[in-house]
Amino acid sequence: MEKNETFVAEFILVGHLRLLNYPKLLFTLLLIVYFMNQFGNALIIFVVKLDSRLHTPMYFFLCNLSLVEIFYTSVTFPTILSVSLARVKWLSVGGCLVQICFFHFMGAVECLLLTVMAYDRYVAICRPLHYTIIMSGTTCLLLAVICWLSGFFNFLSMILLTFKLHFCGPQIIVNFFCDIPPVLKLACGDITINKIMLAVGDLFLGVLPCLFIVISYVWIISTILKIHSSKSRKKVFSTCASHLTVVCIFFTTVLLIYMKPSSSYFSDWDQLVSLVYTVVTPMLNPLIYSLRNNEVKAALKKVFLSKTSSEIIRA
Repeated sequence: MEKNETFVAEFILVGHLRLLNYPKLLFTLLLIVYFMNQFGNALIIFVVKLDSRLHTPMYFFLCNLSLVEIFYTSVTFPTILSVSLARVKWLSVGGCLVQICFFHFMGAVECLLLTVMAYDRYVAICRPLHYTIIMSGTTCLLLAVICWLSGFFNFLSMILLTFKLHFCGPQIIVNFFCDIPPVLKLACGDITINKIMLAVGDLFLGVLPCLFIVISYVWIISTILKIHSSKSRKKVFSTCASHLTVVCIFFTTVLLIYMKPSSSYFSDWDQLVSLVYTVVTPMLNPLIYSLRNNEVKAALKKVFLSKTSSEIIRA
């Protein structure tokens, strides 16, 4: 006799943060953050493209990072805004899984781009005489392609693993958007292979890149400390301070979520941390790079001054 199973067709996303006691305020703040993120990252791409002085490997990768941030936030933000305003969001299982796949696609690309940017800083500071040879245009393009292709392969693996899952209840996800750890908790049947692949992904796209960045900065800092002039030390360190700040914020929050036991997922603290790396960090990137980087600030001034001058001439 066959056993009847009722399969879930929709998930219910539920937020439990205290901030949800003020849904309109939270919605407005999140909407402002979203537009700031889109505008800030688009502005960086625009400024780098216009100013020939910024046509260097560092800013080439920064443009790629800004492009990722634009897509990264757009994948989850409509759902986050819906949950923030209504506290509850109904989402089809298929829509939820598609969101997970694209979210991890962009997340993987971002992790690898931050790693490549650390390597770029290492070569620039520790091997300055060989910088133009090592970080040639062809090499930079190849590294960027590898980052995007790796993210795409991660996307394909997510599709293969998640769309084979079956859900027969419960259907409540305590989060502002769909993500793989809470969804796996709702799956029926054996999910061992999914857990293994998730652990492998965490290792190759989280732990190893983070370890590589740490090692790179150990060499960078040791090289900086050998510089006799304090003014020169400060100038050299300022070239990688922005990247280091972004790395610390991004990897700390990501590892807090994905490197913890699945049984303890998903508390109110986890919801807050997930909002940080999906909402706050992408907005901070353009701010950090523009406020701490003299070259970007100079390029911004140049763009706006030239625009103002042209408007005055037309008037």
